[in-house]
Amino acid sequence: MSNQKVTVTARLKVKPGLEDNFKQEFQPVIALTLTEEGCINYDLHQSVDDPSLFLLHENWVSQEILAQHLEQPYIKALGEKSGQFLVEPPEVRLWQQIANNS
Repeated sequence: MSNQKVTVTARLKVKPGLEDNFKQEFQPVIALTLTEEGCINYDLHQSVDDPSLFLLHENWVSQEILAQHLEQPYIKALGEKSGQFLVEPPEVRLWQQIANNS
């Protein structure tokens, strides 16, 4: 999978009452990430049913490019702050597309 496009999903459970702070903290990270070479998309979603539940959906041109993204100072800084916001560690999954409907 290393030279193929990779999709990342991360389920993030935020402490109740900190949802707006979390979104504010995440906005600059989204903007910076979207400028990175090899980033196809980097989308943050909030659950309709549970406002403390977020889903990060990312697509990268390769796993190597994703690894470079994870070394960015703003990603490391966000990881260090995650304990302030998250109830539990993020549930991160890597995916490989196997079918396309277009």
